[in-house]
Parts: sequence; structure tokens; C-alpha cells
Amino acid sequence: MPITPLMPVYPRCGVRPVRGEGVYLYGEQGERYLDFAAGIAVNALGHGHPHLVKAIAEQAATLMHVSNLYGSPQGEALAQRIIDVSFADTLFFTNSGVEAIECAIKTARRYHYVNGNPERHKLITFKNAFHGRSIGAISATDQPKMRDGFEPLLPGFDYVPFNDLAGALAKIDGETAGFLVETIQGEGGMTAGTPEFIQGLRKACDEHGLLLILDEIQCGYGRTGKMWAYEHYGIEPDIMTVAKGIGAGFPLGACLATEEAAKGMVFGTHGSTYGGNPLAMAAGMAVLDVMLEADFLPQVERMGERLRAAFEQLIPNHDHLFEEIRGKGLMLGIKMKEPAVSRDFVAHLRDNHGLLTVAAGENVFRVLPPLIIDESHIADCIERLSAGARSFAGTSDD
Repeated sequence: MPITPLMPVYPRCGVRPVRGEGVYLYGEQGERYLDFAAGIAVNALGHGHPHLVKAIAEQAATLMHVSNLYGSPQGEALAQRIIDVSFADTLFFTNSGVEAIECAIKTARRYHYVNGNPERHKLITFKNAFHGRSIGAISATDQPKMRDGFEPLLPGFDYVPFNDLAGALAKIDGETAGFLVETIQGEGGMTAGTPEFIQGLRKACDEHGLLLILDEIQCGYGRTGKMWAYEHYGIEPDIMTVAKGIGAGFPLGACLATEEAAKGMVFGTHGSTYGGNPLAMAAGMAVLDVMLEADFLPQVERMGERLRAAFEQLIPNHDHLFEEIRGKGLMLGIKMKEPAVSRDFVAHLRDNHGLLTVAAGENVFRVLPPLIIDESHIADCIERLSAGARSFAGTSDD
């Protein structure tokens, strides 16, 4: 057969959405799905949020793109607003999470270069990590499924098991620039960093003059019930990557940094044609308008607790199928017991019960609803999930 018009790098399922409304998606034939995947943690405000739609439409009619050769009042305003609610002093806007990762790697290397230590170019990264699909990002992980066939990869990375503080400290040498770590691993299995691990990495950076780079592309921007996942640990990074929820569906990402960490990023060291365009900035401002309302994040926290409690009630009824709950806030995962396979269960929920979830590593399926859910959506999810567990068990027993 000839190759498809869309390069066949995704095993696309039969769901073909054409419309979204709130937390629901609708297919070509009018099928209705409860979207607890949210574009893999992207659609933080659900589908068709009126404030976001209005902001994008108005900006599209005004000015979409001019390039970064000119001043950016829209970019300056959004950057300041993000800085005001984070650890950062400065940031660089990108179009995606992986571009933010590339900027973070460059920022860390450049920091040591301008400090007179160009040999300090290696980042200690962690097994099961997912930082994106660029050559730099796949070089930062040890997963063969992402690396095979793309060698030679970018040198300058050491790999240690996640949550292994002693292993990470043992890898520090004269070439180490810092650590690159997801505060909560998403793709890898919804595993949260332990307080000892995350705090220990921060302490090691302080003691050895290293940089702590947090990848909060999936776990940041309100997903855990706090604006940033690092807030759960009482520490701050030197550099951080964000994306996904930052534009709530509009392509947008950012690399945040302290003034000290960004000291090497001067004229000519980095760039982007589309990054920070006025249309993306309008989307980003609209998202923050909603997220920074007084009760938004507390409501996310409440709904996260409610959803976890509902899962905890559900699991004993299907203890042959489900093992444990992972994650924080509205970034939750359920680990399945073998021989059940999470990817098969995700397909079963989707195709038979209209519930959209996402598979992850370590036989976990992810539940990543829009941050605007209420009790009725949780009840709908539990009803579909419970029915799905019963019918999946029935089919697997046959």
C-alpha cells in the first residue's frame, strides 16, 4: 500500500473528533466521548472555552505574526504575568514543550560556558523519562523505543533511576552541568518525585554549583492543584520547561529561568520564528485570566481529591484488575495488574464506553481531565470506568 498523506508515525485509533464542548468530544457520526485525556493534559479549560475562543478570535483579526525582530508588547505582558506567579526572572516562548527542553539544555550549557567551565556540559537525567521527540530530547532518555534508529545521539547525558537520589549524587563529576528531571513523570508511569529526591537534587545543585532543570510540561500549569508541581516540595528550580496547559490547546511553550541561570542567553544565542507570536500570547493571557481567578486552583485541588477518592472506592471492586493510584491533583494514573494491559484497557474504555484516557509506561493508564471538571463529570467518569472494568474483565475471561 502507498504511504498515507499523514506520515504514519501514530497508530491512530477509530475516534475522529470534529467538535468539542466543555469536557466532551464529538465524532464524525455524532458519537459523544467524555474527554478525560484532554489532548494529553493540554486542554486545561476543556473545549470551546468562551473566554479563550474570544481572545483568539479577536487577536487573529488584529495581528497574528510579525517575528521577533520587533518589540513584543503582547509577549512582554504575558512573560511578566508568568514570572509574577513563578520562581523565574525571565523566559523564552516556544511553540511546544520539546522546544522548551532544547532551550533549557542550551541555557544550562551556556551558563557554565560563560562561567569559564565549558567542560560542565553533561546533564544527569532519569530512566523512564519523556522530554519530547527531538534529537536532544531523545538523547536525554535511555528508552530504546524512542532512540532506536536515530543514532548517533547527542552526547552529554548520564542516566539514573528516577527517585534514586544516591545514584544521582554518585554521577556528579567535573563535567556535570545539572539535573534534568520531571517533577512528576507522566509518560513514564505517573510517578511523583519523592520529597527526599526532589529536595535532595536541589541541595546537591546548591552545594556543587549545578543547575536544577524541572520539566513541568505535563505536571505544571495547575495540573496538580498548584500552579507548579514544584510547590508541593518547598523548592524552586533554576530552569523550568512548561507547555501543554499554558495555551489550553493553542501551540505554546516556554523555558523559564532565574536571572543567574540565564546569564549566558544573550543576543544571538537562541531564537524562534513563531515563538511568542501575538496570537499565542493572546491565548496564553486568556488561560491565565481563568487560572488565576481566586477559586480556580483550589477547585482543581478539590476535584483532584474527589477523583482520587472515587478511584480508591472503585479499586477494591476490581482488585484483580487495578493495583494502585499514582499522581497528584488532576494528573492521576491507575496501575493495572498483569495480565491486563493498560493500552488494551484504554482502547476498551474508548471504544465501548466512550471514556477517553491515555496509556502510560509501567502498565498505567492516565486520567487527565480538563481542569474545569465538576462533580457531575467525576460521577460520569466513574460510571463509565466501572462499567468498563466489568466488561473488560468479562471479555478477558472468555
